Amino acid sequence: MKHWLTFGWIAALRFLAEGWMQTAFIVSGIAVGVGVIIFMAAMLTSVQTNYTNRVLTSQPQIQLQPPDEVARPLRLDGPDIELATIQSATQRNRALDQWQAILIEMRARPDVVVATPSVSGSALAVRGNASKSINVLGMEPADYFRIVRVPDYIIAGTPILGVDDILVGIDLANDLGAGIGDRLNVNAANSVVRTLTIRGIFDVGNKGANERNTYVALRTAQSLLNLIGGVTDIDMTVSNVYAAEDVAQDIEAALPIKAQSWIRTNIQFFTAIKAQTLSSLLIRSLVGLSVAFGIAAVLVVSVLQRSKDIGILRAMGSSRGQVLRIFLIQGGVLGFIGSLLGSILGAAALLMWHHYARQPNGQEFFPLIVRPSLFVWASLLATLTGVFAGTVPALRAAKLDPVEAIRG
Repeated sequence: MKHWLTFGWIAALRFLAEGWMQTAFIVSGIAVGVGVIIFMAAMLTSVQTNYTNRVLTSQPQIQLQPPDEVARPLRLDGPDIELATIQSATQRNRALDQWQAILIEMRARPDVVVATPSVSGSALAVRGNASKSINVLGMEPADYFRIVRVPDYIIAGTPILGVDDILVGIDLANDLGAGIGDRLNVNAANSVVRTLTIRGIFDVGNKGANERNTYVALRTAQSLLNLIGGVTDIDMTVSNVYAAEDVAQDIEAALPIKAQSWIRTNIQFFTAIKAQTLSSLLIRSLVGLSVAFGIAAVLVVSVLQRSKDIGILRAMGSSRGQVLRIFLIQGGVLGFIGSLLGSILGAAALLMWHHYARQPNGQEFFPLIVRPSLFVWASLLATLTGVFAGTVPALRAAKLDPVEAIRG
């Protein structure tokens, strides 16, 4: 058995070496194909991972809120007389009923990592003659910052919040002409006014969020929005981020509350990611097919060129299986060598792109994520593709009649 395998390898490598121009050509084609696949796969992984991380670190994965108020028909004097026109109810800023019990229950769930209460509502930020409409979000920083990574986006000041402190976005600060240590008058819709000091300025990379979102301590928001002792939301993260919608539906079925997952609120993001993944898979499949056809074409030409050699091998006692394995080994060797060169080419292209492709301010577009397993799978796939591509020419060579091959 060992001697038979050694013969197959020797013959396969000798055929490849004698036709070195063909070998170099197909190996170059495989290397380019594998390099393209590695480059596209790494880029797609980096884009999706960074976008997903940005979404996950800028909002709760699941948010529990009071159920929407529903308008009920108004009855007139008669018991069977109702008004025909029913207008939708205005959604008020309401506290979540029994939120302490719900919070304890959520923290006890094995699929929930962090659960924390928060209060949110609209207000008006005033400084001098300038005013801007803002969204005030009150929370407990120790837990909330484990869900929404506000400290990661702080560009000035500190994320430490006291009862009279506030964190604002860079665009809001610019619009109000405010900086660290300046005071803002925050006017709520219920005519409550609080004077808060800017302790930190953040930049989440979104102008709308930078202009509107602000963060204060939980008790500050409760007093400002007239919700003493109450909360409007319970924000959570779960152990499996892609199962967040299933967890939200399970909570909604068990409790009289509204549960929204990040998957539901970012449906357009998932649609774009799915389309991007499908298009990338299609391109990589076409590249893989072109590589397979290239290997098969070279091996078919090799069979035709070496038909006499094959006839002599068969006449000397080589079996059909031995001849078959010679060309299968050639396909595998071509795929393996090409995959190694392609891995180097793909890695070099990734490093060059990451080094030279920059934003106008000189920063990288996004952190590059390259997993070693990508190169292993690409090499394995290219080697298997080479073996499978060599199947048809190998079968053709094995079926050659020795006498006709020598005569031909």
